[in-house]
Amino acid sequence: MAASILIVEDEEKLARFIELELRHEGYQVTKASNGRDGLELLEKGGFDLCLLDIMLPELNGMEVLRRLRKTSGIPVILVTARDAVMDKVAGLDMGAQDYITKPFAIEELLARIRVSLRDDSPSAHIPEGELLTCGKLELDRARHTVKYDGADIQLTGREFLLLETLLENKTIVLSRDTLMEKVWGYDYMGETNVVDVYIRFLRSKIDDVFGIKLIHTVRSVGYVIKDDVDG
Repeated sequence: MAASILIVEDEEKLARFIELELRHEGYQVTKASNGRDGLELLEKGGFDLCLLDIMLPELNGMEVLRRLRKTSGIPVILVTARDAVMDKVAGLDMGAQDYITKPFAIEELLARIRVSLRDDSPSAHIPEGELLTCGKLELDRARHTVKYDGADIQLTGREFLLLETLLENKTIVLSRDTLMEKVWGYDYMGETNVVDVYIRFLRSKIDDVFGIKLIHTVRSVGYVIKDDVDG
């Protein structure tokens, strides 16, 4: 079944152009012209990915993303005229999968969509019936859940895949290049520091929340997850 994409964009001509290109590629497409309508559609569910503008009437894209992440890990690609580093960091910190700046080539947008849909599809990388652990941390591949000492941890699809990769290689130091290859793929076209950004996301949801230290940095090499909590 074709993936369903929601475009939340107030520039009518641009939204129509993206819609036509996506339909040509076989995607199902729905549009919203303001943030409030976009959030309402997202909360109803049924979409596989959202293209979200930041500068929107009624409710800006950052607020839409902030509210969305309370209930959903749907992949979000921010589409905006802003190109400031802080805007990119803010969007990633709130849980966006990717960020593309206007004007852009449609081929680049399509490539980013393919990567986001592929890497956030549980069936693409989760074998049935396997439980990965590290101390009290448990990742259930079959149910696509993560818990620490029984408490649920909500992760986006990309965060889940990154944690899964670390747990598959527990006690083994993985370089940033290795993590980039395994989690984002060779054709990733986003920020070069994306591994560091997503490690920070995981730490904020696991280490910081539970007062532990499972994810370790090995200076000039990469990252490792291990049972000891002494740093």
